[in-house]
Amino acid sequence: RRLLHITGLSIPSHVPVLSVGAAIAAVLKEEGYIGGYEITGEGVKRELVIDLKYYDGKAVICGLERVSKPSCRVHCGCAEIPRVRNGLGIVVLSTPKGIISGRKAKAENVGGEIICYVW
Repeated sequence: RRLLHITGLSIPSHVPVLSVGAAIAAVLKEEGYIGGYEITGEGVKRELVIDLKYYDGKAVICGLERVSKPSCRVHCGCAEIPRVRNGLGIVVLSTPKGIISGRKAKAENVGGEIICYVW
């Protein structure tokens, strides 16, 4: 099992499957931050296996910040979707159209709950 070390955080490449986690992995793949993902195992023992992407020996994902938490939800309209690192990162949103990136949300003119920033 490989770990992605981001500013003091260790993110495993094998995590238990949640529908939200799989949707976030799909957004990260679509935006080019991970090489791919697959769901392995059966029933309760299912895992989401993420193929981390590297460029010149360094991870493509430099940082990840969770924004909305169970105790404090953060919402935004389509005009208020924030830019991450002056456009070098993405924001992942939970919208009525599903979990999508900030760019796609602006194109579809929807807002929602900000899940995390990735750069």
